[in-house]
Amino acid sequence: MTHLKYLLLVSRQGKIRLTKWYAPLSPKEKAKIIKNLVPLILSRKAKMCNILEYSDHKVAYRRYASLYFICGITPDVDNELLTLEIIHKYVETMDQYFGNVCELDIIYNFTKAYDILNEMIMCDGSLAETSKTVVLKDVRTMDSMVGTDDLNRVLS
Repeated sequence: MTHLKYLLLVSRQGKIRLTKWYAPLSPKEKAKIIKNLVPLILSRKAKMCNILEYSDHKVAYRRYASLYFICGITPDVDNELLTLEIIHKYVETMDQYFGNVCELDIIYNFTKAYDILNEMIMCDGSLAETSKTVVLKDVRTMDSMVGTDDLNRVLS
């Protein structure tokens, strides 16, 4: 079972676009991870392995266009590749929701990016749902209950 400690979305310029912490870390520990890990990953070459050891845990990351999706994983994980698949599923689901997702979609609709993530990953960092169809149905149901579609039309 994969248990995430955190998920970070970072631009190529090192700007944090989204953070989700699943492990109880102090603000100082979170800042240290961001300060040390982000430059380390941004400096890695494209052909290098997407899984590395960092501090007391492992990190899996993938780059999609201008964004890096970085996951901290508990050290007892048997299959780090599953984390790369979770990242990919998250990107595919956002892609389907936004219609070819880009960095600006996440910047301007970060609550939707969090909603999709929250439908996929439980608050303890374990996988809750793998079906894009189920996740998108749930998020669209939330949209209709809140009237997000009407709000987006007003803001446009």
